[in-house]
Amino acid sequence: MQLFYNPRLDNSASQFVLSPEESNHIVKVLRKKEGDKLLITNGKGYIFEAKIILADVKKCKAQITSTTKKHRTMYWFHLVVAPTKSNERFEWFLEKATEIGVDEITPIICEHSER
Repeated sequence: MQLFYNPRLDNSASQFVLSPEESNHIVKVLRKKEGDKLLITNGKGYIFEAKIILADVKKCKAQITSTTKKHRTMYWFHLVVAPTKSNERFEWFLEKATEIGVDEITPIICEHSER
């Protein structure tokens, strides 16, 4: 299930309206209908499960059915890496590092770097 991002959402809300861009994506691209479920995060550790109550391409409204607080891990994973020659490979690396939970990535450029 896709996870949507809404920074204005707080844990006291019972309903919310998604932006026109996200509403269009949900209704036209993902073909979600009224009654379908969504997962939304506010980027502050909360995951909201919601049910669509109005499915329109310009305004998608959802009712929050449950809220879960995700706790941060006890460590911070900071990775320093020399970029590869190929932008495509470096993008692949960033994608995979993010998937495994790297918190921060710093590319290091040295005197003898190829880029």
